[in-house]
Amino acid sequence: MLDEASLASLRLQVLGGAFLLGALLGWIAQRSHFCVMGALSDIVAMQDWMRARMWALAAAVAMLGFALLGQAGWVQAGQTLYGGTRLLWASNLFGGLLFGVGMVMASGCGAKTLVRVGTGNLKALVVLIVMGLSAFMTMRGLTAVWRNASVDQWAVALSGPQDLPSLLGLSPWLLVLPLAGTALAFAWPSRRNAGLWFGGLGVGLLVIGTWVWTAHIAYLPEHPQTLEAAWIATSFNRPEAFSFVAPAAGLLDWLLFYSDASKQLGFGVVSLLGVVVGAAVSALQRREFHWEGFRQTEDLANHLIGAVLMGIGGVTALGCTFGQGLSGVSTLSLGSFVAVAGIVIGGLLALCGQLWRAQRA
Repeated sequence: MLDEASLASLRLQVLGGAFLLGALLGWIAQRSHFCVMGALSDIVAMQDWMRARMWALAAAVAMLGFALLGQAGWVQAGQTLYGGTRLLWASNLFGGLLFGVGMVMASGCGAKTLVRVGTGNLKALVVLIVMGLSAFMTMRGLTAVWRNASVDQWAVALSGPQDLPSLLGLSPWLLVLPLAGTALAFAWPSRRNAGLWFGGLGVGLLVIGTWVWTAHIAYLPEHPQTLEAAWIATSFNRPEAFSFVAPAAGLLDWLLFYSDASKQLGFGVVSLLGVVVGAAVSALQRREFHWEGFRQTEDLANHLIGAVLMGIGGVTALGCTFGQGLSGVSTLSLGSFVAVAGIVIGGLLALCGQLWRAQRA
């Protein structure tokens, strides 16, 4: 059994890995322009599918990696936040819609916001703070009460985990291989685009890395204090991967209540900080770091509203474009697919609305 010193050392190891994985994600995302909102915008405005293919490639790699980890016995979908036995289909869908609209109004999803903060964008810093505040409210405050009394009530109780292999009684490979193969086939027309493969493969491998780090490195079969299985330095004492809305609230919680010894940094918050640092390093290396702020009141209003919608939507949907769109989808969770559908629909509606306004103007 570990003593207190060994437990503290393991915690630092987990957090160090979180920061490194986040920094690599920020570095890769800044160079490859990986962004789900950007992918939807490219499709609507220019009929350019390159970044959508990058997202599909990352999802395919993440799916394959999670299936391999499951076969090795390192992690199961039912152990994660996405594999619970209560299917919050209305929360996933409605939260996804809100997040999709919000990310368009705020000029990027949670991950893109962090990357932009790292490149000197002060508008993104405002979005990050407001998104964190609204996420905190939706976890524990006013909008949490509204969420619990409304969409969270429309749920389906399942007899087991909500990942598709468990629901259908099939081997994960019977679903992973066709889904990943379809995603790879979708990405293949751009096989000569080095940026697509750099971004897609890089992001997908890093999602796998987060599952390895939290499910295997952070795992203790018997915690010395509780004598139960534990995943050290994780948000909900379970394996987790990249997600950036709830951790934004966690960062504010830690900063505001720093003197409270019970407030400790977790994997999500530290990986969030890593993304900002990694993006900053890449921007400085490429001489792309520059300060940017709001120029018009309307621009400020749009970003504020978008940030609020992302915070509320991301918590309600149990994840963002990374939390559900890659981490959750890698587990083949039904709720994750519902949330992604909501995010895509909300994003497309907001983009079409912006295009309609621009054409009228």
